[in-house]
Amino acid sequence: MQSLKVSDVMWNHIEPIRRGTPLTKVVKTLLHNHVTGLPVVDDHRKVIGFVSEQDCIHALLVSNYHHEGDPIVDDVMFRNPVTISPEMSVVDLAQNLGAGKPKVYPVVDHDRLIGIVTRTAILAEFAKAGYGIEVPKYA
Repeated sequence: MQSLKVSDVMWNHIEPIRRGTPLTKVVKTLLHNHVTGLPVVDDHRKVIGFVSEQDCIHALLVSNYHHEGDPIVDDVMFRNPVTISPEMSVVDLAQNLGAGKPKVYPVVDHDRLIGIVTRTAILAEFAKAGYGIEVPKYA
């Protein structure tokens, strides 16, 4: 477990949210991928923000109430997300998790998004490491 790196547990099969994406499409992507948030990237896969379920809920409530139409992700994303390196130790990352910390971390290499790490992925690795936890097939 000590030698496990972020690159060993990251998910790279989830497509990030692109700048300018309508919020309704963002919600579909979050629900389809069973994640609580995703990085927002520019055309070069540079992380420019992060959008969470909570961001979407609030923005959709406000736009629905005011009949403003579908907002875009740029209007609601958090603009200074925490990113991590693929070389970071999973143990170091796990020790930094806590209340108020992100649940999803964008993994960046040479200023480009290459994947995400979720708390679920870390829990699954702990289970595989022999903590006596049976891992469901979807993890």
